[in-house]
Amino acid sequence: MKILTVIFSIISVFYVAPVFIVLMNSFKTNAGISKYPFALPNAETFYGLKSYITGMFFGNFPFWKTILCSLFITVGGVFLILLCTSMCAWYLQRSNSIICKIIYYFCIFSMVVPFQMVMFTLSKTADILHLTNPVGILVIYLGFGAGLAVFMFSGFVKSIPIEIEEAADVDGAGPLKTFFGIVLPIMKPTFISVGILETMWIWNDYLLPYLILDKSLYKTIPIHIQYLNGSYGHTDTSAIMALIVLSIIPIIIFYFACQKYIIEGVVAGAVKG
Repeated sequence: MKILTVIFSIISVFYVAPVFIVLMNSFKTNAGISKYPFALPNAETFYGLKSYITGMFFGNFPFWKTILCSLFITVGGVFLILLCTSMCAWYLQRSNSIICKIIYYFCIFSMVVPFQMVMFTLSKTADILHLTNPVGILVIYLGFGAGLAVFMFSGFVKSIPIEIEEAADVDGAGPLKTFFGIVLPIMKPTFISVGILETMWIWNDYLLPYLILDKSLYKTIPIHIQYLNGSYGHTDTSAIMALIVLSIIPIIIFYFACQKYIIEGVVAGAVKG
């Protein structure tokens, strides 16, 4: 056990090192990053918070708008995925029809289809349907996030005794009241774990918003950071590092606040039943 602890501790250091390097370089000048990328800031290379200020006000698109856009897409997308897929999974598992089984297997199949296979067709379709805005992209995220969410929710629904729902039905509760009043509270562990996984995916996603959104009006944080990389004829590495730090702080806080539910929810959704 001690050997495994040492091995995994070393592996953890390698995982954390890139984050520490980015944080360290966010306080250095561009010249300092180029010359000494792995050295701590000193009197010569220390830049203070100037890189953060530069990154937030660089170009003609304010960073606060980027944060609001990313926040709206992430919160809205996760909410839509959790609400729709949890109800979908519950109905699919409680129905024995062939159609429901086919729909379930289609959801499973969607998990193994690479995004690159459909991204150009998707971009064209989104443009035709006028989905190139923060509201429209929520529908697209629902489609791509449904596979994993339905799979995890379905596994957990199988472990819920159907007698509980039958008792509610005897008491006169309809399907909606049964789901929101009885099933949903029981699904809390999987709800939280799916929410964490989907949040981390949507918040950090670059390719889908870049293909779909009208970038003259809307930018997510990854797109905003990419525009610092020479889009205005100048690459400010220090500002890029600073915005990367600002972008990962919320997701790290969210992850650590909810991490105890991840394993519990994944095991419940993938093993039970």
